[in-house]
Amino acid sequence: MNKTDLIAAVAQAAGTTNKDAEGVLNAFREIVQTSVKKADDVSYPGLGKFSQSARKARTARNPRTGETLNVAASKVPRFTAAAEFKRVVNGK
Repeated sequence: MNKTDLIAAVAQAAGTTNKDAEGVLNAFREIVQTSVKKADDVSYPGLGKFSQSARKARTARNPRTGETLNVAASKVPRFTAAAEFKRVVNGK
C-alpha cells in the first residue's frame, strides 16, 4: 500500500474526502516526528509506540576495502508494536 492508497482507505473508512484524510495523516506524521525529535514518546494504543533511541559512537569496517571508519554517535527513531497489533499480524 502506497501513500495514495492509504489516504483513499482512510478517507473511505472515515467517510471523508481524500484531502481531509491526507491532512490528518500529514498532521499525525508531523506530530510524531516533532515529539520523537524532542525525545517524547508517542503511544497509540493498539498500534504501538514511537520513541527515540541513542546509538553510541563506534568503529566500523568497510567490507570492500577493510578500512576502519569512526561512526559518530547518533539518535534514531524506534517503533515498538503493541501486543494487539502483533496479534492481528499473526492472524489471532
